[in-house]
Amino acid sequence: MKWFVGLGNPGKEYETTRHNIGFMALDRFAAQHGISFKPQGKCKALIGEAIVGGGKVALIKPMTYMNLSGESVRAFIDYYKAELQNMTVIYDDLDTTFGQIRLRYQGGPGGHNGIKSIIQHTGTQTFDRIRVGISRPAAPYPIADYVLSSYNKEEAKQLRAQLERVVEAMSFRLSHTFEQTMAKFNV
Repeated sequence: MKWFVGLGNPGKEYETTRHNIGFMALDRFAAQHGISFKPQGKCKALIGEAIVGGGKVALIKPMTYMNLSGESVRAFIDYYKAELQNMTVIYDDLDTTFGQIRLRYQGGPGGHNGIKSIIQHTGTQTFDRIRVGISRPAAPYPIADYVLSSYNKEEAKQLRAQLERVVEAMSFRLSHTFEQTMAKFNV
């Protein structure tokens, strides 16, 4: 089973914020494949499961808020006996230009508290990631305010293409190694 963790914050007030790009990507993938999300209390998450391209896929949206995302990941691993090497985490990245995505299979949290929590709860920095660019705000704009702000109208138009690229990478990953996926989508 391949499984994708989209990082974000639960609640209507966060739905369209930059920090919720992971949730947005999973929602787009789910819509394309007819997957619906259901609450899973043991994992503190909304989970969607389906057969896509002949293989089982799980989509996980932690409901713990960003800074505790690792709790949901750990619970999913333990409850479903999921293998960490089949996980891909999708999240916002300040150091990737808005409109672009970057794939990596290891590294530190880079200041991202959701990734920091996952590293803490899995005990490793080696797991597949799709970093979705949101760019850094111009100084002195506070980072916390920026990531929790919504996209403006012009950005929202560009966001559609960026999310489509993420969904393409997710779909490609289902039948290819992560190295092959990186080679194709890190351009």
